[in-house]
Amino acid sequence: MKPAASIDVNSWMAQGQTRKVMDALMSGGQPARFVGGCVRDALLGLPVKDIDIATPETPERVTALIEQAGLRAIPTGIDHGTITAVCDGIPFEITTLRRDVETFGRHARVSYTTDWQEDAARRDLTLNALYCDPDGTVFDPVGGLADLKEGRIRFVGAARSRIEEDVLRLLRFFRFYAYYGNGKADEDAVAACREMAPHIQTLSVERVWKELARLLLALDPAPTLDLMATNGVLSYLLPEVAHRDRLAALMKAEIATETAPDYLRRLATIVDLDKDGARALAARLKFSNADRDQFCRLCDPVIHPDPGVDPKQNRVALYRLGTEIFKELILVGAAQNPDQDWLSLLPLPQTSPVPPFFITGQDVVDLGVPAGREIGDFLERVENWWIAGDFVADRETCLEYLQLLITARS
Repeated sequence: MKPAASIDVNSWMAQGQTRKVMDALMSGGQPARFVGGCVRDALLGLPVKDIDIATPETPERVTALIEQAGLRAIPTGIDHGTITAVCDGIPFEITTLRRDVETFGRHARVSYTTDWQEDAARRDLTLNALYCDPDGTVFDPVGGLADLKEGRIRFVGAARSRIEEDVLRLLRFFRFYAYYGNGKADEDAVAACREMAPHIQTLSVERVWKELARLLLALDPAPTLDLMATNGVLSYLLPEVAHRDRLAALMKAEIATETAPDYLRRLATIVDLDKDGARALAARLKFSNADRDQFCRLCDPVIHPDPGVDPKQNRVALYRLGTEIFKELILVGAAQNPDQDWLSLLPLPQTSPVPPFFITGQDVVDLGVPAGREIGDFLERVENWWIAGDFVADRETCLEYLQLLITARS
């Protein structure tokens, strides 16, 4: 392979942990090159997160070389030639050059090779088939560098064949288009995705949701979701989507408030679900419990903030919801009703904070009420009275009202 570009080595490549791993791999006499996302993002001037490495060394040899250097080697994908080296707690995924002998779904029977071109030919997208020597020299065996510069997301080889080998690549195409695409999407790729869309149902929902969540975190996922919808792909993934048009208003609100993207907020904005519908979607995509609960609160909260009502009612919403959900629902509301001044509610937790409720069950017991259901009833009545009074009453006043209730009972 001929050199195609270069990367400044005084970056992530110069870090001590990276050098230790690369030196260990090359101590056996074979080359080792960075590959995939780290090379791609470095060329774009983006932060490099995960570092992947390719080498002609076999997995067994990789393990021996890593351990000889005093580092930890974990067989995270040994069946596919992948070892994870850990240096000072930082993982480096190392994969032996390989070529596919037979593919079936998410799995493939591979054989190892020393041919970098063969290794590149089995990768999914051209911008993920870029290699880089430790001295910063970049190699581009399948035209990924030009595609990267032009924002062109293209499969390596025939698009349909790549997807047939692994249907998840269909979703990866759209995710990468959302992050790196520019201009009209590659027609061959889109046509293959459209034809293969029904096969999405063969994928595990965990993998589907992982890709969707990452897509939703793109700077602007709206054009990609539109592309997926118009080509019959989105309906196989999220038939619940009813308001893609709201994303533009949501992103405008996120930018105005310097709020980081959130996949649950964005998903809640483009669907129209009550609590039962939200729980059903969360169950289908196997959300974590925390994500499920958050998603339900965003889709069908117990109370809504509202810029059209007086501040007292919004303070009640703030108290019932908590600051985090209150702010999230303001952003969702700004997307659903962009003509209303939802963002004017955002300072409320700072300008008019609501204190926690002062009274506990022990206070009720201390006033002579025996343990039982009555304690909760008294607490609820005092709390409702305190809320109706716009949270003005202090602890002493709340206790006096509680005493009045208990006395009136007897």
